[in-house]
This record gives sequence, C-alpha cells and structure tokens, in this order.
Amino acid sequence: MPHNKPLIRLALVASLFAAAVAGAQSLVDPSLMTEIRRIKAIDNHAHPPKLLAQGEKDEDFDALPCDPLEPTQPGLITRPENPQYMAAWKDLWSYKYDDRSPQHVQEIIAAKNRAKAAHGDGYPSWILSRVGIDVELSNRVAMGRGLNDAHHRFVPFDDALLFPLDNSPIAAQTPDRKFFMSREDMLRAKYMKELGVNALPATLGEYLSRVVTPALERQRQSGAVAIKFEVAYLRSLDFGPANQTDAAAIYAKYAHGGTPDTAQYRKLQDFLFRYVASESGRLSMAVHIHTGAGCGSYFYLSGANPMLLEPVLNDASLRKTNFVLLHAGAVAYSPLVGYLVMKPNVYADISQQTWMESAEHLGASLRYWLEWYPEKILFGTDLAPGGSPEIDWEEIAWQTTENARRALGIALTGMMRDGEITRAEAVTFAHDVMRDNAAKLYKIPAAPTP
Repeated sequence: MPHNKPLIRLALVASLFAAAVAGAQSLVDPSLMTEIRRIKAIDNHAHPPKLLAQGEKDEDFDALPCDPLEPTQPGLITRPENPQYMAAWKDLWSYKYDDRSPQHVQEIIAAKNRAKAAHGDGYPSWILSRVGIDVELSNRVAMGRGLNDAHHRFVPFDDALLFPLDNSPIAAQTPDRKFFMSREDMLRAKYMKELGVNALPATLGEYLSRVVTPALERQRQSGAVAIKFEVAYLRSLDFGPANQTDAAAIYAKYAHGGTPDTAQYRKLQDFLFRYVASESGRLSMAVHIHTGAGCGSYFYLSGANPMLLEPVLNDASLRKTNFVLLHAGAVAYSPLVGYLVMKPNVYADISQQTWMESAEHLGASLRYWLEWYPEKILFGTDLAPGGSPEIDWEEIAWQTTENARRALGIALTGMMRDGEITRAEAVTFAHDVMRDNAAKLYKIPAAPTP
C-alpha cells in the first residue's frame, strides 16, 4: 500500500546498514583481534611533547616543526570531526556525551588536568599504558620532563650535520625551506656549542673529528638508539657516490666564506650522509629516514621516494648500519617498500599512515608488506602535539594505535582466510609488527608497567 512505502524504505536502509556493519566486523577475526589488543607495543616513531611548567613552550619536539608553515587543509582522517576522537575521549576520559558542545568538551580538559596532577612526571607513560604502548622511540631535539624513563628511548636529529656551509641558496628555494634551514643552522650551532667548538673548523677532517663524530658519540651516550634524518624537507634523497678527497676540497674552499653551487654542495652532503650513517652503525644506532609525504604545501613529494635511496642501501660499506624507512613511503610509494626491505639491513615502519589513513586502507598495504617480509615491518604512531587542548597527543596516540591494531587484524585475517598463513603464524606476525621486530632491532627488553 502507498502509505507503507516510507516504512519499507526505512526497513531496507536499516537492513543495509546492519549488513554493512556486519561486513566491516567480519574483516577481522574476533579472537585474533583480542590477541592483537593484548600486545604491549613498541612505537618506532613519535614526537612526544615534554611536560611543561606554566608559560613554558616545548621547542624540541621536532627539529623542523610544521606549525609555522603556510597553513594547509588537514585530510579527512585528521580533522576534529573524525568520530575516532570522540571514541578516544570516551575511552581515556570517560566522556559521557555524543556531542561536542563547548561545555561538555571542557570536561575533557578538566579530566586531563586531574590526570596530570595525579600522575606528575609519570603522566606521559601512564597515557602510553592506557593505549597499549610499552616503549616509545621519542624523536626529539632533546628529551625533557616526563620522558626520561624506561618507556621512552631517545632518537635525535642529525640533518644539521649535512649542511655546514652557506645555506642561503637552499633557503631561497621555497618559503618552507627558508624556515627549515634557519632551524638547521641553529641546531648545528647548538651541537657545536655543546662540544666547545666556537667556529666552523677549517678542514673537513677537523669538522668530522671535532663536530660530527663527537656529536654522534654524545647522542649515543645520552641513550640514543637511533638517529633521524628528515632531509627530504631540504633536498631529495638521491645521495650519490662521493669520496672524501672531493668533499674535502669543496669544504675547504667555502668553510669561511663564499657560496658553493648546488652540484658542489650536494657532493659534500652526499659524503657527509654516508659518513654519518657509517658512524651511526659503528655506534649501534639505527638510521631513521623520513620517506613519502611531508607537511607544508611546498614539499617535494618526488624527492621523498624511498627508491632514491637504493645507492645508499646497496652500499656494501654501510651494511653494518640498520636503516628504517619511516612512514613506509606513505601513500605514494607504499608498494615499493616490500622490495626494499628485502635488503638485510633495511626496515620500514607504518608511522604517519596510522594517523592519516583509515584502518581499511592501511590494512591493504600491511597485507602486501607482510606477504613479503613480516620480520621487517614496525609499528609507529608519529604522534605529536595536536594543536588543541581537547585533541592533543593523547587522542592521537589512541587513534593511531587503534588504527594500527585494526589494520593488522584486517591484513592477517585476510591472509588466514585465503590460506596464506595459519592462525599461529598470524599471532606471531602480529607480535612481530607491534613489538618483537623493534625489540630485536633496538635490543629493548620488556619495560615495567607504568
């Protein structure tokens, strides 16, 4: 009858919605998901903020912070409207509402302040325990209050060591690089001051022996388990062959004046990159390299292709250095990573992707990588200060960890159902990605529960 058509349509919509929900739930084997959620993870890459005193700012969470850049529109997954953030509020702060009214949101901020007061310097580690992270590799210029415990490991930045000469031509290339190069110049000056070096040494040999090697050794003594390059923000990743003789001549000519042309300067950078990587291997520190997408509307995506690193990754003299391709090439270059991690000293993590992609999309990428080398893939969040009191690093930690676990469940369930792996292998691979691969790479024992 005509007057029943709305009810029929409503019933049809309801049944279709129920089918969609059931289909989404069937993507993940329930018992496997339960096991995945039990794993105390090691986060391979994050920028956790330190605890701040009243009026204090954290200038060290990233050597090249994105906030001062020309604003760009956030992707859909990272917008405040994402329902995952409300789910994080409910789980972390017992949020009772299904709306975002200002007065209700104030309750979240109040709950955070109470937790900070209750846990003091242990607050960051308490949050990690809430989201199931045992150890977090903290990629920062320097550690700080709340980060100096067994649940955090130091990963400093060393791009500044690659650019010791006049960087004004690089700074002139884009507004972003102008800001970034000023930061690198300040960081290199900071490292030199800490080493008691008041001026740039006259020769490359002196620069290596008085600045580069001592800076790396000092980082290792400070507890660093790896170093980080975000050099794709400053130049492309195609570090070509270089020898010390040519590099020394270029350095000596311009160490105290003048501006080298781009081709000359790149030869020096190519040599310094390999030297730093070699020294890092000697000191048992892995080398983390930003690959794939980056922040800022002037970022050169083509220069962040991990395939550009093949000459470095194929350098026999660097086989004692472990390389980690951060963000697994991100969306643009994800398929390439499965091949690159075949190399015995190359790994990749899924940081950034856990924040900027849906679990379903990441699950498809994860399945591809796991079908290559499940022993080489690492969990990561890339968490950083979120920009608002109600959606900050705590909620991003929840979101990225949840996305990673669900994506892993989707990938492994599909592999089980297609007969590629057994359930026992699925459980093993889940532990590999979320914890065991990183534990072996960085020799991290189990940490006490915070």
